[in-house]
Amino acid sequence: MSNESNQPIVSVVIPTRNRPQIVVRGAKSALSQTLQSIEVIVIVDGPDRQTVDALSEIGDPRLRVIELPKNIGPSGARNTGVKEAKGTWIAFLDDDDQWLPQKLERQLELANSSNYEFPVIASRFISRTPKGDFICPRRLPQASEPLSEYLFVRNSFFKGEGCIQTSTLFVKKELMEKMPLEEKFPRHEDWEWLLRVSAMENVQILFVPEAMAIWHSEMGIKRLSNVNDWKYSLDWIRSTRNLVTPKAYSGFIATIVSHFASSAGDWQAFFPLLWEAIRWGKPRLIDICLYLTMWLIPHGLRQRIRSVFNKNSKTQPAVFKEISP
Repeated sequence: MSNESNQPIVSVVIPTRNRPQIVVRGAKSALSQTLQSIEVIVIVDGPDRQTVDALSEIGDPRLRVIELPKNIGPSGARNTGVKEAKGTWIAFLDDDDQWLPQKLERQLELANSSNYEFPVIASRFISRTPKGDFICPRRLPQASEPLSEYLFVRNSFFKGEGCIQTSTLFVKKELMEKMPLEEKFPRHEDWEWLLRVSAMENVQILFVPEAMAIWHSEMGIKRLSNVNDWKYSLDWIRSTRNLVTPKAYSGFIATIVSHFASSAGDWQAFFPLLWEAIRWGKPRLIDICLYLTMWLIPHGLRQRIRSVFNKNSKTQPAVFKEISP
């Protein structure tokens, strides 16, 4: 697939800071795509000469490295990458993730088949853990299912049922210009953006059903999404309550906020959070059970139980064109 104007069809935006070897791995996976008409824009979020030097050794003219004079956060870095992009389409990649070679090609094909002005294309991904590789999400959204319920409402006791990972997102640059990421949110900003755009009439969210990315969830890699701050997550869902259904509000409290609060051992939050889910949400019996599970069953034991049930979704080692979490 080529572009006669020599302009890239897709601009890949990778924000990074102080992780030179990890971002090199991610950038190389983007440059190894079967879709060749791309540019890869790495936004170095603040002065970081080591990362700039490491990226300069790649030697691919499609790679552009932009070092910001100060740290502005991941959303600001992504928005900067969108402004710098020359492609019609934007694909986001976190610096510690990787893509499978056909990811962009498959998503572009699906986007071009959509009758909507602004298709937003995601995909399944491989969650790479110390215990093995697992395919996520376990199910795709139903046609009439509100996005907030797909993201936050569980129908089982195990996570990974419904999710959209940032490194799988593929969208039009025009949509990102109309609806940039909200820079005031250091976490959950991708969810907030998805909820905002999904409310637009000319937006359609679609999935490539196969896994097209590798999410490295091994312990030791620092991620903002792993920061244990339940009060922040509670404030976030309160601020976005107009974008979620009551059922989704309860689901978020029952699983995400309660997980962080229980992990912190903050038992004073037990009844207030439960009341929050009941007062402003619409909890089901399974939500109450999940809430109690988060508090009463230790996290390590929950992980061991989940690993047993996840064996059916375990993948073979990914076939990946590795040039170089």
